[in-house]
Amino acid sequence: MGQLVSIHSYRGGTGKSNLVASLAFLAARRGKRVAVLDSDLQAPGVHVLFGFDANGMPYSFSDFVAGKCDLSEAAYQVHADGIPNGSGTLFLIPSRLSLDAIMPLLADGYDAGRVNDHLSTLIDKLELDLLLLDSHAGFNDETLLTAAICDTLLVVLRPDQQDYHGTAVLVELASRLHVPNIRFLVNKVMNGLKSEDVGAKVEQAYGKPVIGVLPFRAEMATLGSKGVFASKFPGDPLTAAMDQVVTSLLEQDASDRVPAKGAA
Repeated sequence: MGQLVSIHSYRGGTGKSNLVASLAFLAARRGKRVAVLDSDLQAPGVHVLFGFDANGMPYSFSDFVAGKCDLSEAAYQVHADGIPNGSGTLFLIPSRLSLDAIMPLLADGYDAGRVNDHLSTLIDKLELDLLLLDSHAGFNDETLLTAAICDTLLVVLRPDQQDYHGTAVLVELASRLHVPNIRFLVNKVMNGLKSEDVGAKVEQAYGKPVIGVLPFRAEMATLGSKGVFASKFPGDPLTAAMDQVVTSLLEQDASDRVPAKGAA
């Protein structure tokens, strides 16, 4: 069974969605079967990075939440430059960006338990190695319930005091929910800050591993969400750093599959 990774941040602006798209692309480039589920129903945006019109699709994650389709019916294969034919496969499960889809969710929320029940079925049906959930920033019942059933919670933060303080609360909540693996990814680290110092500070503050410290790149801002960064800039230092994050996630999955000593 594939690995479920929920990617979360205490607040918006961390670059989480751009990271999710690039991590998925890089994993697929390695030959993995990968899906991105945009579970940020209040502010969906991953579909833009992949060049999809979420409102023009027959079904979306929003429709699944509304009981109009099966979750696998809202999965669309992404044909991205840089993924060789016959290697990996990348799917997107988008959310619908329209007032008609968003307003009922703002008023009533949704049944996160039903979503969680269908995630393992989706992994099996699409034969996924990796399912990445781009979650809504901050705290809500839906995000916390999904975090509680993921294999890995990847927390994205910037080297910023507000992020440091808010993330501490997020980590405490995740620990109370018994999330098995909490990992950190520090993004938008400005020139002049040493990545090893930033990583050490975060690990010391939260007592959890940092699997990536990513540099701020003006090219990301210039791209303006008009594509997946790792696809557009395959030789960029940021792409190389994100590829190392993929390595860490896949190695984590492999270590989880190794039987304990003495096991049959």
